[in-house]
Amino acid sequence: MNNLVNQESSAELYWIPLGAGAHIVRFSGKAFEAIAAKIHHRSREKLYHSALQLFTPNGRYTIEQAPVVNKDVSERGVVAEGPVGMRILGGLAIFRYEVRCWKEGNIPDLDTAAGQPTVVTRNEEQIDKILKGIVDVPTPVWGRDELHTGEMWNSNSVISWVLEQSGIDASTFRPPDGGRAPGWQAGIKVAHR
Repeated sequence: MNNLVNQESSAELYWIPLGAGAHIVRFSGKAFEAIAAKIHHRSREKLYHSALQLFTPNGRYTIEQAPVVNKDVSERGVVAEGPVGMRILGGLAIFRYEVRCWKEGNIPDLDTAAGQPTVVTRNEEQIDKILKGIVDVPTPVWGRDELHTGEMWNSNSVISWVLEQSGIDASTFRPPDGGRAPGWQAGIKVAHR
């Protein structure tokens, strides 16, 4: 366990290559990007999944969206769940995602993150708003545009939404050069409604 009592508070944003540890996610992400690039007449780009780590006097917290794991949700700090693909399939664990705010938790594949994390704030009030606001995160169908933002809802939407609702301008953060984070704008738009 980290001893953070004398450390400065911070919220750090990570960009993790999509599918870094899961072959099916990497394959489906590449297929999605190939189709999207063709439709929009542009070059293919590397896709990224975003996650946050919060360092506070009370400990370290990880915030991310991930597939539901068949274990006790309290072990992973699950604050919300939603359906994947189609709402009707959401009754099956394989078609559900969870949003985690996990004290001393881990982010799978964090070691594959692109470069150093970006410190998005050191403001303790904003960090507190992130921790309190994450429980209100919208949970529309993952991979769909149920909220009519022009972009699908996914893990990037969750992170940009939580930043915006805490008073941090998420539009100033971008994935590494040559990469994109589908869903990022969806979270920003929903946070401003």
